[in-house]
Amino acid sequence: MTTDVRPDETADPFATARQVADAVLFEGYVLYPYRASAAKNRLRWQFGVLVPPAWGTDSAEHPFQRTECLMEPRSGARLSAELRFLHAQRRTVQRVRPDGGFDTVERLELPDRVLVPWDEGAEERVTLVADVSKLTGEGVTVPFTRPAREETEPVHDAEGRLVGRLVRRCARLDGRVRLTARPIDGPYAALRLTATVENTSGWEPDAPGADRTAALPHCLVGAHLLLGLSAGSFLSMTDPPEWARGAVAACRNEHAWPVLAGAGGRADVLLSAPIILEDHPAIAPESPGALYDALEIDEILALRTAALTDQEKREARGTDPRAAEVIELADTMPPEVLERLHGAVRALREVTDPGPAAPDAFAPDVPGTRPDTPWWDPESDRSVDPVRDRITVDGRSVGAGSRVLLRPGLRRTDAQDLFLQGRTAQVEAVLHDVDGGVHLAVTVDGDPGADIRREQGRFLYFQPDEIAPLEDA
Repeated sequence: MTTDVRPDETADPFATARQVADAVLFEGYVLYPYRASAAKNRLRWQFGVLVPPAWGTDSAEHPFQRTECLMEPRSGARLSAELRFLHAQRRTVQRVRPDGGFDTVERLELPDRVLVPWDEGAEERVTLVADVSKLTGEGVTVPFTRPAREETEPVHDAEGRLVGRLVRRCARLDGRVRLTARPIDGPYAALRLTATVENTSGWEPDAPGADRTAALPHCLVGAHLLLGLSAGSFLSMTDPPEWARGAVAACRNEHAWPVLAGAGGRADVLLSAPIILEDHPAIAPESPGALYDALEIDEILALRTAALTDQEKREARGTDPRAAEVIELADTMPPEVLERLHGAVRALREVTDPGPAAPDAFAPDVPGTRPDTPWWDPESDRSVDPVRDRITVDGRSVGAGSRVLLRPGLRRTDAQDLFLQGRTAQVEAVLHDVDGGVHLAVTVDGDPGADIRREQGRFLYFQPDEIAPLEDA
C-alpha cells in the first residue's frame, strides 16, 4: 500500500506541546550533581526506553508503545505525527601522543573542565503527515533507520594546542511507526486512533546476561508521540463527554499515556508520553531553564548547584554540554529569578485578582458563616474556635490542655507513628475540617522542641479514635 506521507505545509502545530515534550525527553538525562562520576548517573533514562526485541524478552522493559485515543476529524482532515526519542551515543576520551597518535584515557584534565567517558543523547525525530481517510483498514506504517556512525571532535587547550579528541560512536537503530483508525460503535462520527511505536532492531546480546548498558545504544530512549489534527479534535481520556465514556474506557494504552496538549487549551494536539500527565500540561513559568531532574524542585537544584566546589563544576562542565549549561545557569542566576522560584500559589489567584470574586460553589453551608469572607479563612466561621472547642472521647471532655495517650490507628500511613504508640501528649487545639471531620493537634510529652512547635503552630495530628483521655494536670 502506498502512503501519502509529506511535510506539513501549515505552521508548526506542536510548538507549545513540544515544551512539555522536551521535559519528558530529557527527564533523567543528567542528574544532580551533573557529574558522570555521580552514582545516580550510572542508571539514567528511566522513562520511555524501547529496547531491542531480543533483549526485552529477558528484562522488565518493552520494545513497543501503544497509544489509543478517540478523535473527531472533520472532512478532509490530516493527521500529523512526530515521534521523538534520544539515540544514546558512546563518547570516549583520547589524549594525543607526541607522535601524533591517540591513546584512550579515563580522564583528560583541562583548566576549565575535566573530560571523561559518557553516554550522550542525540535527539531524533520521525515525522509524517497522512490523510485521516487513509488510516482505516491497514493504516499507515513508516519504517525508519538510524545507521551506525562514528564522529571525532578535536580538543584544544587554552593556547589552541591539540591535546586530545572525543570519539562518539552510535549503533544502528531500526524501528517503525504504525497508525490505524476505525469507527467506534454507535451513531457517532468519532474514530478510535491506534498509534504503535516499535523498536525493530535486530541487535542481540553477545553473551547471556548482558546488562542494560550494552542494550542502550540500540534503544529508543524517552520515546513519545505528538499527534495533531488539521481539522477536528481529540477527546480527553480523563474527562470525555458522557456519550464517549464507554469507548474511552475500551481504549488500550501500553507504556504510554495520551493527554490533550493544544495551545490555548485547544484539543487539536495530543501528547502521548511514557509518564502520566494531566490534560494541557505546562512548564512552570517560574522555571529558569532545564535542570533535567524532575524529582527535585528548581530552587533546591539551583541552590545545590551553585554550592558545588570549583573542581566539581569543572567535572560537570566536562561531563556534557547540557550539564555545562546547568552550571552556567546556576552561577549567573539573578537574585530576583531565584526569589521567583521560592514557591508560587496559583489556586488563590482567582480570589485575589481585582474585582468581585465568583461565588464559591464548594463553600460549606454552616450557620454563622460570614458570606464576605472566603470559606477557607478561619474568620469566615465564628462558631468554631480551635483553642476553646472541646469534644467528648470515651465519655470525657477533651480540648486544649487535655492530656491524652496516643494509640495511632491502622489507617495511619506514617511509619514514624510506630514510635509514638503509647506516648503521652497534650492537646493544643481541636480542629474541624470542611467534611465534618475532627482532628486533635498535639505536642508529645518530653519533646524538647514542644515550645518551638507551639510558637510556629506545627503540631502532630490525630483523630479522636486514636487517643485515650488521661487525667488532666
